[in-house]
Amino acid sequence: MAPLASTHDAVVVGAGPNGLAAALTLARAGLKVRVYEQAPTVGGGARSSALTLPGFLHDVCSAVHPMALASPFFQAFELEKRVQMRVPEISYAHPLDGGRAGIAYRDLDRTAAALGRDGAAYRGLYAPLVRMLDGITDFTSHQLLRMPRDPLAALVYGLRTLEQGSPLWNVRFRGDVAPAMVAGVDAHSLGRMPRLSTAGAGMLLGAHAHARGWPVPAGGSQAIADAMAEDLLAHGGDIVLERMVASTAEVRAETGARAILLDVSAAALAELAGPELPAAYLRRLAGFKYGNGACKVDFALSGPVPWTHPELANAPTLHLGGSRAALARSEAEVAAGKHPTNPYVLVSQPSPLDPGRAPSGSAVLWSYTHVPAGSTVDRAEAVTRQIERFAPGFRDVILATNTITADEYGRYNPNYIGGDFSSGAVTLRQLLKRPVVSTQPWKTPAEGVYLCSSSTPPGPAVHGLCGWYAAQSALKDVFGLGAPHLGYGAPES
Repeated sequence: MAPLASTHDAVVVGAGPNGLAAALTLARAGLKVRVYEQAPTVGGGARSSALTLPGFLHDVCSAVHPMALASPFFQAFELEKRVQMRVPEISYAHPLDGGRAGIAYRDLDRTAAALGRDGAAYRGLYAPLVRMLDGITDFTSHQLLRMPRDPLAALVYGLRTLEQGSPLWNVRFRGDVAPAMVAGVDAHSLGRMPRLSTAGAGMLLGAHAHARGWPVPAGGSQAIADAMAEDLLAHGGDIVLERMVASTAEVRAETGARAILLDVSAAALAELAGPELPAAYLRRLAGFKYGNGACKVDFALSGPVPWTHPELANAPTLHLGGSRAALARSEAEVAAGKHPTNPYVLVSQPSPLDPGRAPSGSAVLWSYTHVPAGSTVDRAEAVTRQIERFAPGFRDVILATNTITADEYGRYNPNYIGGDFSSGAVTLRQLLKRPVVSTQPWKTPAEGVYLCSSSTPPGPAVHGLCGWYAAQSALKDVFGLGAPHLGYGAPES
């Protein structure tokens, strides 16, 4: 039952990057907006906290943000005017045994020059993607059912995805360093390799590595969420923390909101709005699949990691696990429900770019490894061994560790079902069906109810696009309004 007088035009449930993007877009359009968040702080997948020792600031989920500079939403929001995004000379590195490493500089030519006989092949793989990156970003930043605005860019991207997502993925290479580098980026998208979905994500991220770079926000990922929350509050919105919402009916009764946007998983949408949704739609939501998970291990260190290869000290992102074949075996074992003995480990060392995250002379280290869905296994020892493999003496600089298992990740953030930080398996099928096949997948059959999480296109990453698109849909459908300006210091409407 609605209140006697409506207090808010729109309510957003969930204060992750997508929820905040939706809320500030609605507020910028002149609506009265409220955000409900069950946690004590905003941020969702972009939170930072002292996980190990006092004075050591760790990113709880995401750490490095290629899409923060590439996202059409963040470009419109002018994020770089609000948060200091530090872009390194080295986007990522991939150590190999024997003290070798592949170094992905922002400069593609410099990267290729260091790869010897595979340099020309590596340059040939990425150069067209870098050149056409704006068109590719536009194509991948929406939903695949939409006709690409730059068909040639989409075609070039598709052909390279097909190559690297099929048994042809080694045809262009002769050595082991370049293919390992490509596979390390592919593995950001959890799943078997080669596969079209993992290759598609890898090709996009790899192109950004040699274009705009992979930036690290000063002050941690929380700085991004805080900037979004600040903008929302400045435009009349309000945020209610530590509030668990039971249903969309409850939200309507409390606020009288005409639009409710849910930054929750597809499964949670069914729980919150189930009575308002037709049975056929609920069946489609039930068919939405979730992927395997991640076990995250954070370290407080007394000093820098003693990497064998000297340039690794300057790489904010590293992919550990060895050769392309070794990474493929590791991911296949996870897909088979196993915990690999030689796991893929994604590492971020922000301290060289952002020394204020730890006491003087100390450092923080962020890492995660893939595990089966719902795993309760603490993988700290396996991660430590993998780092020690490429940095002998690493154990000697460890002051403290903190582990979040996949099961704990799922309880920390209900959108991460079983530890799946993508809020839904990233497969080719689920890039088309996210969470349903529709030209407006953010809009649900329930009146005024929209889904704005990573369970919708374009899927996972800190880009705010799922929330932005859902908010634009709600503005048009419910309020008859267009998309507002979002720029720093822009007018409210």
